[in-house]
Amino acid sequence: MTVPRTTDIPPVLVLSTGRCGSTMISDLLSRHPAVLSLSEFFVPLGPEAFAHDSIDGDGFWRILSRQSPALRAMLRDGIVVDEMLYPYDRPGMRYGLADLPPMMMVTLPHLTDAPEALYDALEPVVRARPAMPLADQYRALFEDLAGRLGRRVWIERSGGSLMLAAKLLRLFPDARVIHVHRDGRDTAMSMEKHHNFKVLVGAMKAARRLGVDATRDFTRDRGRQIDVLSQRMIFPFINARRLAEGVTLSELGAFWSLMIGLAREVLDPLPPDRLLTVAFEDVQRAPREQLQAMIRFIDPGLDDPAWLDEVSAIPRPARSRAADLPPDVYAALTEACRPGLKALGYSV
Repeated sequence: MTVPRTTDIPPVLVLSTGRCGSTMISDLLSRHPAVLSLSEFFVPLGPEAFAHDSIDGDGFWRILSRQSPALRAMLRDGIVVDEMLYPYDRPGMRYGLADLPPMMMVTLPHLTDAPEALYDALEPVVRARPAMPLADQYRALFEDLAGRLGRRVWIERSGGSLMLAAKLLRLFPDARVIHVHRDGRDTAMSMEKHHNFKVLVGAMKAARRLGVDATRDFTRDRGRQIDVLSQRMIFPFINARRLAEGVTLSELGAFWSLMIGLAREVLDPLPPDRLLTVAFEDVQRAPREQLQAMIRFIDPGLDDPAWLDEVSAIPRPARSRAADLPPDVYAALTEACRPGLKALGYSV
């Protein structure tokens, strides 16, 4: 089956370590009348999102609508991402945390004020599709959304998506990439207040104690059914909050640095016309210049003075909070972040 194109510009992946300003950038791009901004689409889906070569519409809808074991464990323990847009705790809403579809958490409410109606409209269309390559199922869904909302290009951004970079670029080999980064010390401090990252690093520590290097999966360009099965066997018995206990600021800094190293490995081979590296500090300092560069990188035909006037007034400069840390904590955090800081040109 050939997926019909309603967009006329290659897709864009906004990749980052998470907690580095990519949410704000996604929000600013979503205000452009030609941009379909898919926020937090891939990461909440879990490993099954990449574990099929081909899949039919019913199977694909299950991935979109059912919580992965890891997501279920976090929501069960009350760990809710800051970016959550679906008002699950408001009276009269259809879903609660126990049955909230992954793409209803952020993605659909980011696109419309009537996410349940859009979800209902998508279900029969998606489920009716025949078996096709996994990448084509995603493209068909995104093309459908772009057509419904009158957009010319789709952009996906998930927090921590550098962990999926190799897989995403295999699915979308024509995609342009915007790599958003921020000083690792400030990023680690933000991660420390975000349970998802502490759970992730805690799970990686637990895996290492069992002799398993969970980071090896980050460089694989294909998902595996064994990862799906492992989650099903392990996460029903895991206390997500307990996993997060004992994760230190320096360990979060080391994780950030690891992700930056992964970015260099996966993204450096891309030609200049397919990779734009953006420092969040530069967006805060010179928003007009940086946002114009981003939209022209996506496509020069998207220049829109009214959009640029609106969004360039939103970011505000902010000082680094890392320097306020006690000297010994700051020194330890800087050392943990050192490889990534040097790779990105931050002072050490």
